[in-house]
Amino acid sequence: MTSFDALADEVAAVESRVADAIFDSVRAQMRDDDAEVAKELERRLSKVRRSLQKAEHLLRVRARTRSSR
Repeated sequence: MTSFDALADEVAAVESRVADAIFDSVRAQMRDDDAEVAKELERRLSKVRRSLQKAEHLLRVRARTRSSR
């Protein structure tokens, strides 16, 4: 496994934790009266998650490119 693969695995793990936090914020929206705060948190976490997914993809592509040389 290249260092890019290892880094991609770490990014994927962080992305998974962010996905869990998004789920938790959605649950909070459904049960709390102050849903606006949870909704804003969900929006921000969704942006972070998309960025992490892109980073993981780029790292995996880089790892494959490097290993095929």
